[in-house]
Amino acid sequence: MFKLQDAIAEALWAHVKAQRLAAVCEYLGLAPQQPDEDPYNSKRSYVHARLEDKPLPDLMAIARRVVDEYGDDGLRQLLAQMGLHGVAGDLKNLIFAADGPKPQIVLPDSISNTIRIVKNEQYCLVYDQPLEDRGLSWQDLVTWWVRQHPEHSGDPTQARISLRERLRRSLNSNGAELLVFDTYLNLGFDFPALIPQVYLHYDPYTKSELGGASRLARQRMDFLLLMNHQARAVIEIDGVQHYARPADRDAAQQPGAGCLADPARYASMVAEDRELTLQGYEVYRIGGHELCDDTAADMLSARF
Repeated sequence: MFKLQDAIAEALWAHVKAQRLAAVCEYLGLAPQQPDEDPYNSKRSYVHARLEDKPLPDLMAIARRVVDEYGDDGLRQLLAQMGLHGVAGDLKNLIFAADGPKPQIVLPDSISNTIRIVKNEQYCLVYDQPLEDRGLSWQDLVTWWVRQHPEHSGDPTQARISLRERLRRSLNSNGAELLVFDTYLNLGFDFPALIPQVYLHYDPYTKSELGGASRLARQRMDFLLLMNHQARAVIEIDGVQHYARPADRDAAQQPGAGCLADPARYASMVAEDRELTLQGYEVYRIGGHELCDDTAADMLSARF
């Protein structure tokens, strides 16, 4: 925490002139200047005095604002070392929990990045509310759900149950994903929402239409957490299909069919992880084999 205080003070010392420091500090949410204070004496000390009683989450929020305003590389690197550091840009489209055919999407206004689902919209959910700085909580999602289903407006418990069952339907064919979802939900509703089956990329073409060109990889994430200060975490559950292919194509659908390591498939997955990380996402992978043990729920609870 002291290292972060020092880094914020150093960044403001480097980028803000003394005559503007009081106004900048107030803009960042720090205490206004007192009659006996003078930033001309020591800009670093002036800033430090306003950071001393700030808890770590507040310090990180202030540091992000300083980075946004001044692009200080040292402060940016320190935030990256401290974990989730946020994604640039606002949330525009959240399409998730698909439990049927893939939605067909068009861009009626590409300049404004406006999308419209023209087919299969009934099989997915679209969150259409502004995202608060705190991220997307379970309560936010329930409130949105009740707007879509006013029959639950007088019964918060039933609204939660209805939403939970709708989200679970998008995972019904995957016992490992259900275990992750149910374990997280058992922790209670005082957490960011664990959003299943989120569309990350959209590729409207079939393989034959692409004529041999590559499709966009990983069009859906298994789970997404939207947390405070634009922090976003992706959770992926890795079955054997993430790193291997059936040894016998004719037996691909048979239980227990043999598999061969597939370096190209694994490399594609790693490349996608890297792109997400460079955009500011945190990516956490859980091997499906980890979830076969009787202690898997306890392990997941501890990690969450």
